[in-house]
Amino acid sequence: QVQVVESGGGLVQPGGSLRLSCAASGSIFSINAMGWYRQAPGKKRELVATILSGGSTNYADSVKGRFTISRDNAKNTMYLQMNSLKPEDAAVYYCNVVVVTTVGRVFNSWGQGTQVTVSS
Repeated sequence: QVQVVESGGGLVQPGGSLRLSCAASGSIFSINAMGWYRQAPGKKRELVATILSGGSTNYADSVKGRFTISRDNAKNTMYLQMNSLKPEDAAVYYCNVVVVTTVGRVFNSWGQGTQVTVSS
C-alpha cells in the first residue's frame, strides 16, 4: 500500500556532490518520519540522517556539515544533498519512511536502494 522509490545515485569523484531523492506513494495520510540509511559491502546498515514531519533533523557524525536532508511534504518526497563526498561514503543508500495510511495503518517502508560510488 506504500511504495518508496529512491533515485539520484551514481558515480562521483571524491569532493564531488550528489543529490538523492526519495518519493513515497500510495494511500498516504501523513508521513511521520523519513530517513536515509546506507550499507557498504561487509558492513551493517547505518543511519545517515532523519527528518521528522515538523522539520527537525538528525545526522550521523560522519556526515555532519557535508550532507543536508530535506523534505517536501506536499510531494511526499525527501532529499539528501551530499557534498564533499569521500570514498568512505560509498554505499547503497536506502530511504525509510514511517507512513500513516488513509485507513489509519502505520507502515515502516523501505526503498530498494540506490548505489553511490565515490572514486577517482
